[in-house]
Amino acid sequence: MTTPLIEMKNIEKHFGAVIALGGVSFDVRPGECHCLLGDNGAGKSTFIKTMSGVHKPSKGTIMFEGKEMSFNSPRDSMNAGIATVYQDLAMIPLMSVTRNFWMGNEPLKKFGPFSMMDFKKANEVTMTEMKKMGINLREPGQAVGTLSGGERQTVAIARAVYFGAKLLILDEPTSALGVRQTANVLANIDKVRKQGIGVVFITHNVRHAMAVGDRFTVLNRGKTLGTAVKGEITPEELQDLMAGGQELATLEGSLGGTV
Repeated sequence: MTTPLIEMKNIEKHFGAVIALGGVSFDVRPGECHCLLGDNGAGKSTFIKTMSGVHKPSKGTIMFEGKEMSFNSPRDSMNAGIATVYQDLAMIPLMSVTRNFWMGNEPLKKFGPFSMMDFKKANEVTMTEMKKMGINLREPGQAVGTLSGGERQTVAIARAVYFGAKLLILDEPTSALGVRQTANVLANIDKVRKQGIGVVFITHNVRHAMAVGDRFTVLNRGKTLGTAVKGEITPEELQDLMAGGQELATLEGSLGGTV
């Protein structure tokens, strides 16, 4: 069996007296899409922020490429090869696609003692990388705000892949997209996985998870309800786990019908 790219062992996160995560274990292998499912308040956001260095775990161990890690900041996790694409995408709508793609990593040209951004290289790479992801830009100078939600997601994913991400964490990337844009984002997740990059796909949409996922872990109230492998669980069973399974069955029984 392949060594996990990242392994989270018995992760706990306490905020004062509140236990946000109560001993969660989770791992991702290279070239695998591991879906993390759960309803609002299940602990998904806290868990990925712990994985990406925003929060330090109160207890538990993080292993990355077989080595124990202690991330003190998101920069630490990025330097290790973990890229996180949050729902808000951290993009500046009025700036160009190229500027957003290269933000903080601009290629430079030197003119004697002076340096300036190498726009020719930046534009060429941006257009090429977006084309690989199935997006044909009119021009690299167009504002990111003119792109659709799915295209903006693609900019963020292409940027992470180009700058060497080994693990890509996607936080609800399809939650606000239409059918066609969702299909494009799911196709890009598949492309990324086939390059050997590990993907953590956070979602509450079972159909989207089933389309690209290799394994599925359900979070509920800061604890895992188990992990299933593709082909060993039906969408209905996965939905039932997310909805609280036993609680839902009890409620249906007491109401004498279907909820």
